[in-house]
Amino acid sequence: MLTAFARAFRTPDLRKKLLFTLFIIVVFRIGSMLPSPGVNTKVLAETAEAAKDSNKLYGLVDLFSGGALLKLSVFALGIMPYITASIILQLLTVVIPRLEALKKEGQAGTTKITQYTRYLTIGLAILQATGIVAMASTGQLFQGVAGGGDVLHKTDLFTIITIVVVMTAGTSVIMWLGELITDRGVGNGMSILIFTQVVAVFPAQFWSIYTQKGAFVFVLVLIVGLAIMAGVVFVEQAQRRIPVQYAKRMVGRRMYGGTSTYIPLKVNQAGIIPVIFASSLLYLPVLATQLWPNTKWLQKIQPYLQQDNPWHMGVFFAFIIFFTYFYVAITFNPTEVADNMKKYGGFIPGIRPGRPTAEYLDYVLTRITTPGALYLGLVSLIPMVAFALLKATNDFPFGGTSILIIVGVGLDTVKQIESQLQQRNYEGFLR
Repeated sequence: MLTAFARAFRTPDLRKKLLFTLFIIVVFRIGSMLPSPGVNTKVLAETAEAAKDSNKLYGLVDLFSGGALLKLSVFALGIMPYITASIILQLLTVVIPRLEALKKEGQAGTTKITQYTRYLTIGLAILQATGIVAMASTGQLFQGVAGGGDVLHKTDLFTIITIVVVMTAGTSVIMWLGELITDRGVGNGMSILIFTQVVAVFPAQFWSIYTQKGAFVFVLVLIVGLAIMAGVVFVEQAQRRIPVQYAKRMVGRRMYGGTSTYIPLKVNQAGIIPVIFASSLLYLPVLATQLWPNTKWLQKIQPYLQQDNPWHMGVFFAFIIFFTYFYVAITFNPTEVADNMKKYGGFIPGIRPGRPTAEYLDYVLTRITTPGALYLGLVSLIPMVAFALLKATNDFPFGGTSILIIVGVGLDTVKQIESQLQQRNYEGFLR
């Protein structure tokens, strides 16, 4: 693998792509550390650290923003508005016929949908930035923490509008940086930036483990983390390959078809999207308890919203199972796949084309989605179970959505680098 890395850097055009990607990542991290105008950085640093110690939700927010949101930096919103917009557009494609028609138009339709995603991202960024700055100005962003109301130098309208504009502009720049990586770098730009945000907090977590718990616990955490990562890699790579044969046919004077291929159905067909859906849905009542702390029914359910509560874990696990089936159902249409196969003369050996093929694909997809959904739920519960049993969720950085993002993006990027190496007759990463 190290030899493959050396050969990749010896290839001039691939070396340029890798260095360009690293340069964009550095720019992205600088923007994540650069505070917005009007922010009292000294008070904010102390307040954010105290908030993470008192409420584990702030630690999760800090993880997904790479430490940028709790610093109210220029890139505080990170890539989340774009992810949310992409998911919304993907769901609306199933509901709105116009978007479905655009999706079938090929490159032109995809470009149009991408443009709609950008517009929606800006709208969501404005809403999120306004909400965050408004909560920071009133002291509700770090509620119950000393100094929570003094994170801004001024709370006048001009200062609030300035910070909102800067954060929204930061989201636009992040979209541009992601597209630059996709066009001129290696891998999917948005995925690389998400990977960067998650990995950015790991050094601080590792150092905290080493200084507070000692070298033995540090090594133990590394060993367990690597074991979990190996298991996640195994499941992420697992797939069911359904063989497909194409009959020979004459088009003019040429013979086409007669080939055999397969349909790869991954065990984790839904990716990390169900975990994001479930986390977002469970975050709403937590947010409501912070905005309206004096509401009686919210006070009653507040104990059940703690991450170490068994009811919270059970609901979270059930939501992940539900959203896994839901997302797979709307993104993979067995009837459409069967019709396309029949149109081009393809068939599954032993299965009649048309409706029987669609029923067979739906049967296989349902069976492999079950272990995929259980796998997502169990991996996502790792930090919650660690906190419930050991009271030490911050001492175990490997778990939940972070490990899924790291492994997923890492595998995709390595595959892209390996494919480019194979085009140049070099030995790839996976050999």
